[in-house]
Amino acid sequence: MFGYVNIYKPELKMKDFYKYKAYYCGLCKTLKDRYGRLGQMTLSYDMTFLVLLLTSLYESDTVKDQNRCIIHPVKKHDTLCNEITEYVADMNIALSYYHFLDDWQDEKSVAGLAGSKALKRAYGKINGKYPRQCSVIRECLNRLMESETQKETSIDIVSGCFGELMAELFVYRQDMWEDSLRKTGFYLGKFIYILDAYDDLEKDIKNNSYNPLIGISKDEDYEEKCMSMLNMMMAETTREFEKLPCLLDIDILRNILYLGVWSKLETLKKERNEKEGT
Repeated sequence: MFGYVNIYKPELKMKDFYKYKAYYCGLCKTLKDRYGRLGQMTLSYDMTFLVLLLTSLYESDTVKDQNRCIIHPVKKHDTLCNEITEYVADMNIALSYYHFLDDWQDEKSVAGLAGSKALKRAYGKINGKYPRQCSVIRECLNRLMESETQKETSIDIVSGCFGELMAELFVYRQDMWEDSLRKTGFYLGKFIYILDAYDDLEKDIKNNSYNPLIGISKDEDYEEKCMSMLNMMMAETTREFEKLPCLLDIDILRNILYLGVWSKLETLKKERNEKEGT
């Protein structure tokens, strides 16, 4: 995952900040306990948001504990875990398996081969448990890879592939909240894909790699076009999110969706302006 869906700490109460960290550490611990160090290395802020969202919606029974880890070897730190944490950990491994597999197939990456082999057995069990989600992950990534190979210029098409993938992950249960959850995940997925393309533009141009924004990157209104797309995707995301009856940790969730997702963008723009002397 990309790590763009994060909190904006300056506007978050300290009690909420420490609770967010406990969810993050809980996901980290679950990944390690279920899938070892390699699983732990797949941890991301994006998936921590999914834990928070689904926990808030379904008000899952959450266990608070204290643990030490390699990052915090001396002092114990809080962890929050529940059934959602386990579900999100499984989805994270499924995504990571295909990421490693793609690295091996596309670039003949030795790390990709090793990673895919290491996670193959775990993925097989996850596929058996969550065939709906795994089938959509596989289908969407295949379509995304085909679009990138053909150098698709439509940002709507390629971001839509990742949006559909995220939409499926957000549907933990096929119940009355499925439609809003699916749309929240879809538009958030498109936002993440577009922001990642914006982030990687200079590197991709330098390396002659695919990026759907290259075609408009020389336009005078390039920045305005990108901001318009990102604003549109996040407006749709929050519109669907607000339809969900989330009360638990609502301040953290809104901090992420209304402030946190933009913090990385502001950092990128600041770095570019400093580099260009503007």
